Amino acid sequence: MQKVAQLLGVGVPETVRKWVRQAEIDVGTRTGTTSTESAELKRLRRENAELKRANAILRSASAFFAVELDRHNTDREIHQGPCRSPRE
Repeated sequence: MQKVAQLLGVGVPETVRKWVRQAEIDVGTRTGTTSTESAELKRLRRENAELKRANAILRSASAFFAVELDRHNTDREIHQGPCRSPRE
């Protein structure tokens, strides 16, 4: 591995070992997470974080508008009195 690392210009033979190990996983001769699976997990984690941020924003907006609607309804009741059904 030392010789291969030198030929490839990689300072540490452990890097070459990791590449070989990952290649064996990718072709199915060794168990583990394939490069494709790792990339998919990374993408899904990023997407999950983005969706969590979006949900937090929507929760905040929902709470804000709920307060605004409540304030609007309270103001209307003060000025017009409580809502009555048309049959009253």
